[in-house]
Amino acid sequence: MRILGLTALSHDATACVVEDDEIRFAAHAERYSRRKNDAHLAEGLLDEALSWGRPDLVAWYERPLRKKLRHLRAGQWRDALTPKDLPRAYLDGLHRSELAGVPIRFVGHHASHASAAYYTSGVGVAAVLTADAIGEFETFTAGEFRHGRYRVLHRRRYPHSLGLLYSAFTKRCGFKPNEEEFILMGLSALGEPRYAQRIRDELVDLAPDGFRLRHNVHRGIGNWAPGADPADLAASIQEVTKDILLAAAKRIRDAVGADTLVLMGGLALNCVANSEIARHSGFDRIVIMPNPGDAGSSMGAAAAVLGRQLRWRGPYLGTDIGGPYPVRELADALSAGVVVGVASGRAEFGPRALGNRSLLADPRGADTKDRVNGIKGREPFRPFAPVVREEVAHRYFDLPTPSSPYMQFTARCRNPERFPGIVHVDGTSRVQTVNRQQHPGLHDLLSEHERRTGCPLLLNTSLNVKGEPLVNSRADAERFERVTGAVVL
Repeated sequence: MRILGLTALSHDATACVVEDDEIRFAAHAERYSRRKNDAHLAEGLLDEALSWGRPDLVAWYERPLRKKLRHLRAGQWRDALTPKDLPRAYLDGLHRSELAGVPIRFVGHHASHASAAYYTSGVGVAAVLTADAIGEFETFTAGEFRHGRYRVLHRRRYPHSLGLLYSAFTKRCGFKPNEEEFILMGLSALGEPRYAQRIRDELVDLAPDGFRLRHNVHRGIGNWAPGADPADLAASIQEVTKDILLAAAKRIRDAVGADTLVLMGGLALNCVANSEIARHSGFDRIVIMPNPGDAGSSMGAAAAVLGRQLRWRGPYLGTDIGGPYPVRELADALSAGVVVGVASGRAEFGPRALGNRSLLADPRGADTKDRVNGIKGREPFRPFAPVVREEVAHRYFDLPTPSSPYMQFTARCRNPERFPGIVHVDGTSRVQTVNRQQHPGLHDLLSEHERRTGCPLLLNTSLNVKGEPLVNSRADAERFERVTGAVVL
């Protein structure tokens, strides 16, 4: 059976093709349309997805009628009363003959999140924690997968949403909500959690079974704490978020008794909180697939409909730029101190570049951050991530997990003065580990760079400029070269 999993009409539309238990393709609409967080299924995305053949079934990542009921409750009348955004009407309106008459199966929003990680994990029993802004009604669910059967044990419903609260603080601090929460997370290291207790007192009602919000923050919190330093506000909401997630992980650990925790939803992109959970929740293993937000739910919906484990070979599932990985050419540039891009192989499925659409640099230079920021046009306080071979990672980083292949955990750098390009102001790094099975070319590049320079790490950031999607095609890479002056191999 060929299943086309789809996420669309909210933000960051994606498509995933699953055939039997093989993941054939998965990619983001924004990479084709070049519109950041594009909510619609771009023509190029559908062309590539449907090149695998006409699907037998479309799996949709949420239940649209239930979502419209929530729109009514939230007073979003236009969304509630617009029929053209119902999946059948929307897909018919795309006028793709390959989709005409194909049946649609709907999967609950949080079930899609959870299924994306569980059905690519290879484990039989796992506790599950899903936390995001909002699905249909659910905003926070805790439960278990037991040999393919998913059961929710605890839930919070709209408007009680930790994700909406984090987004409200993102807006309060001057960033774009539902897009730039990762910037708020980076900013938090520059501040002190001076307002954490005030957040608990005024905005969050903590209870033994979890949390509730004292106010609906869907439209923001206005100028809460006027005059406050944004860095202190960021540090404060980060501490509150971390504490709530860690407490929830400990409760579900006691309730389920599993050794593995599946952690999904948009809040699973908060690698600072993830690290606290990995260190202190009592789980032996934390499973977060590389696309834990809504974008990854196209894969989750397809997996849930199939109902069995998928063959997971890694996140490189998108557009293919053919040819061998340019190890020698990259090593030449990096050993000469050049900041160099690489666009090779299949694009990553997820928000983070993991070696195939990356901008790379030697992390030892005192001016490395400034040079890379100059190319990308980013805020100067934001950190860059290191990539390191898995077998030597623990020599350089105090990792909370055996490996971190998708940049999902932070760790204290053991020699921060040696690698200033990849160490944040708090002494930590968001680490990517890689072994030969995951990415032979990138692993070889790291080995070659160390052989030539003695440096075992590389700075790895996404191949894009601020506000634009990652480079997808060779044509995109050539445009990046023209705009920035950087070389892309």
